[in-house]
Amino acid sequence: MREDFLHYVWQFFYLGSAIKTTTGEAIIIHNKGTHNLHAGADFFNAKIEIGKQLWAGNVEIHLKSSDWYLHQHQEDSNYDNVILHVVWEHDAEIYRKDNSPIPTLVLKGLVPKSVLDNYQQLFDKNKTFINCENQIKQIDNFTLSNWLERLYFERLRDKTTHIEALLMATNNDWEATLFHLLLKNFGLKINGQAFYALAKSIPFAVFRKEIDKSLALEALLFGQAGLLQKTYNDIYFKQLLSEYQYYQKKYKLEPSQESVHFFKLRPANFPTIRLSQLVALYVKNKQLVAAVIALKTPEEAYQLFEVATSIYWETHYNFDLSSKKRIKKLTKSFIDLVLINTIVPFQFYYHKKHQTTDATALLQLIQGLKKEKNNILDRFEQLGVPIQNAQESQAFLQLYTNYCSKRKCLHCAIGTKVLKN
Repeated sequence: MREDFLHYVWQFFYLGSAIKTTTGEAIIIHNKGTHNLHAGADFFNAKIEIGKQLWAGNVEIHLKSSDWYLHQHQEDSNYDNVILHVVWEHDAEIYRKDNSPIPTLVLKGLVPKSVLDNYQQLFDKNKTFINCENQIKQIDNFTLSNWLERLYFERLRDKTTHIEALLMATNNDWEATLFHLLLKNFGLKINGQAFYALAKSIPFAVFRKEIDKSLALEALLFGQAGLLQKTYNDIYFKQLLSEYQYYQKKYKLEPSQESVHFFKLRPANFPTIRLSQLVALYVKNKQLVAAVIALKTPEEAYQLFEVATSIYWETHYNFDLSSKKRIKKLTKSFIDLVLINTIVPFQFYYHKKHQTTDATALLQLIQGLKKEKNNILDRFEQLGVPIQNAQESQAFLQLYTNYCSKRKCLHCAIGTKVLKN
């Protein structure tokens, strides 16, 4: 038995009209109170009639009555206003600091056997993936779709915490904030942090001044990333190095201290290629924030991000090593990742700050993208739960990370539905 189960029972279940305290006083619940997830009593501002006396105050919940003393609540003024102690087992009389007794309600015997059976099955330890793996397939579509939508917006809010911090760090410069986010996203998992450090090493005002010059921007990014430190014979390398040395001196730039990596990367994801593609994106779109905020459909996004590397990189993946000529555009699958992880969260926070949030438009964009693929999502689908698009794949990742892996089933619409079935 877990204490959060008792919270769930108190909050959501009808306990009957003939419930009594351990001393036999009748209890009439007018308001169970607001669930408190922070310090203090478990439910605030309840209204409960006990023995024909109406009380207003807080409710504290424990597995055993004696837990009150185990947790030292008798010494804590946050619990002075507790009007009812709700427990599973009553094993001790409880008193306030002024020695007045606290009425106690015992839940054991009030909870239907079917609910207890469902609870025990849900938290049975013999599971290989998630607690509800034997029941999730039976959850009705209405419950599941509504919960997934809520989870997706919860995930967006989590992601915007970083955007908010970036915006403050850049003195409310939306273009600079987007620059940081895009660079990190272009680095993917292996080079994400190195690209993010690279973004911080170049004042965006410097980048913005040279935004019409592809060679200058590549020189700045390659030089700050440490990609011009070796010596190569390529004419293009020498051009970049000369440009970078000029701009480094002009703007007094200190190179990033985090190295970029090529190991374990497919050539299409080499930092040389991704940085050149990012430069092409900015040369094509001088006011990128306005263009990003205006996106409504995946097709518009694909058009916006239809960029390729500079000419040199059509025949190279690294300096001095020529390869078969290939125009290296951003692929749709890569653009999808940028939309999922950067553009849509950026749009969400931008509209929130400007009080113009359009949830329907955001959902239209994210639902038009293909679902992601990874081991966690594969396992959900193996349980018979279809994942239709990127909004649902993001929602399932939020579900697993914030609920399933933490066994917070009683805070999850799927878990509570399993209990009620």
